[in-house]
Amino acid sequence: MAITGSPSRLYLMQVATYDNGPMPCYLIQTSTGANILIDSGLADDAQVPEGGPALVMGPNVIKQLAMLGLQPSDITMLICSHFDIDHAGHHAAFTNAEFIVQRAHYTAAQIDGRFEGTRAQWSHASLRYRLLDGDTELLPGLKLIETSGHVIGHQSVLITLPATGSILLAIDAVDPESFVADSPTAPRDSDQDSEAARRSTLKLLDLVQQENVALVIFGHDGPQWQELKKLPEYYE
Repeated sequence: MAITGSPSRLYLMQVATYDNGPMPCYLIQTSTGANILIDSGLADDAQVPEGGPALVMGPNVIKQLAMLGLQPSDITMLICSHFDIDHAGHHAAFTNAEFIVQRAHYTAAQIDGRFEGTRAQWSHASLRYRLLDGDTELLPGLKLIETSGHVIGHQSVLITLPATGSILLAIDAVDPESFVADSPTAPRDSDQDSEAARRSTLKLLDLVQQENVALVIFGHDGPQWQELKKLPEYYE
């Protein structure tokens, strides 16, 4: 069933904390009552290397949706930023949703061992995918921004709400400092392509100015996360 309307609410859900940084996913509710999930969070059985940073599990995405009276079957669309383990841990639960991913990412993931840990989730036979090629407006006020670099075909999300205005979910496209520093992000070990990540940083910086973005939410920024509204609160 096609989704109509425009974004009316944005919920932030923290499903885990790793090295003091949040592992989030997001829920958009539209003016016509549709529910759009962005990523599905960390898998319940996720492990970190011995001696690595602390991982603290929170209520998973299914439990947090239940706090709003929602079940997985109520999710009409699931936007996949990418298939890393902290973003695709519960995809297979949302069999009623249309999954939205960049074609380049979906194609690369077929042969990239980086995504093996979540393969059983994102490659589940019952899932329906729509493959995109670049920036795409899904609805009035909801646009996906292709931001390769962290991984091939990563995508960020631009949401325009009635009261708040435009909110940019950078996800894992860039480090938080890149939006306040004079120079693009420095290379990160987690990035597959540092030059592409630099271009995506500049692209999002330009977007913030062009779209008069009111709030940029960084995917794993612990200090910022403390100041944001989290479920059951919401932006509207």
